Amino acid sequence: MKVIDKKPKQSGELSFISLLGGKNIITNPIRNDLDIISLSNEGITKASLDALISHLGISKKAFSENILDASVKTLERKKSTDKLSKHTSSIVIEIAKVVEHAFAVFGNEEKVKSWLNYPNRALNNMKPIDLFYLPTGLNMVNTILGRIEEGVYS
Repeated sequence: MKVIDKKPKQSGELSFISLLGGKNIITNPIRNDLDIISLSNEGITKASLDALISHLGISKKAFSENILDASVKTLERKKSTDKLSKHTSSIVIEIAKVVEHAFAVFGNEEKVKSWLNYPNRALNNMKPIDLFYLPTGLNMVNTILGRIEEGVYS
């Protein structure tokens, strides 16, 4: 079992906990993957979702409709302290982990937003963010980030 956040963060990096609003919102400690499963089962709050969306460079409407397959009005009706479903929480957490990897690779928010929202040849000229609605798509984006990190043309 892999331990989360063991390595020290570089100055430009954000942890997925920070991307989800920080320790004020995600109060349970995340030490390993089982803690992430517990967090998904418990459900993250709408405030965590809003925090993540602010780092992606897309609108709340685009995120909710294209990635979560939910109406933006449904999300807007929720209070910031309302919990999301297990499924939605799991997707949002996995997206935050991929975005954390993007921050580790690119080092700053503008580069991350630009890369996520620009067509990528290695993804058949699709924008990385357009693949976030599927676990396979998230995996592909994470793989491309790993290739970039290793210096492989991607």
